[in-house]
Amino acid sequence: MYHYTVIQWMFFFYFYCFFGWCFESAYVSIKNRHPVNRGFMRGPFLPLYGTGAIMMLLVSMPFQDNLFLVYVAGCIGATILEYVTGVVMEALFKVRYWDYSNDRFNFQGHICLGSSLAWGFLTIFMTEVLHKPVERMVLSIPSMVLTIVTCILTAGIGADFALSFKAALDLKDVLVKMEQAKEELARIQKRLDVIIAVTGEDIANRKEDIAESIEEKLEKLRVLSQAEPGGRLESMREEISDLKARYIRSREERRRLGDLRDVFQRALIRSHPSMSSQRFREALEELKKNSRKK
Repeated sequence: MYHYTVIQWMFFFYFYCFFGWCFESAYVSIKNRHPVNRGFMRGPFLPLYGTGAIMMLLVSMPFQDNLFLVYVAGCIGATILEYVTGVVMEALFKVRYWDYSNDRFNFQGHICLGSSLAWGFLTIFMTEVLHKPVERMVLSIPSMVLTIVTCILTAGIGADFALSFKAALDLKDVLVKMEQAKEELARIQKRLDVIIAVTGEDIANRKEDIAESIEEKLEKLRVLSQAEPGGRLESMREEISDLKARYIRSREERRRLGDLRDVFQRALIRSHPSMSSQRFREALEELKKNSRKK
């Protein structure tokens, strides 16, 4: 059984947050063939690993003399943690920071069989190999020194988490606004199609970008208006002018949002190359592409 003080538990949590960041960043960097500062936070800490490590210690306590039960407890506990964390983060930020949708035997993309089985082995490694020297190290640190270090880490990590949390919420707002701008452009295009149809002109089935298509339609209406002064378009002149103004605003808004000038938001995207979103797929891919350019 583990008998630690609150300060010791907190230090273990921070230590494994750091250990998880080292492991995850190394793995993703090798996989992507370039350095990746992996994680939700900007500092070298991954809260999911810290939480997972503490969970592994707790769920394995009743079964320390039975490795098979330690394995099973680790599989179940870590899988529940990963699923709940994934669901909550997607609900909050509208994106998935990891996605197992392409893996076999996955559930809603948040968890998969391979990952769950790996968590069990990691629990055994954690409790039987890794934690024992870490425990000796922490217990050897004078209580006052450990308390001071833990308090400093708490302040720093707390500030980092607050900034990262805000950046993630702001990124969600960017995705929502980009989608709204896209929907506005689609509404403008449909209305222009109706106006052109009223003139008796055929509407070409273009495959160009929606922004270019709208510009072409506006230009076509301008030419038709000049060709037939006082014609059917005269009564729609004010609406066409309004549609043009709305188009310009929506186009510029989407372009501004897509530039992603916020440093924290760009770093958040770069640190999660596999980040995905079902609802905002197009907008997120645009942000990913732009973040790689800066």
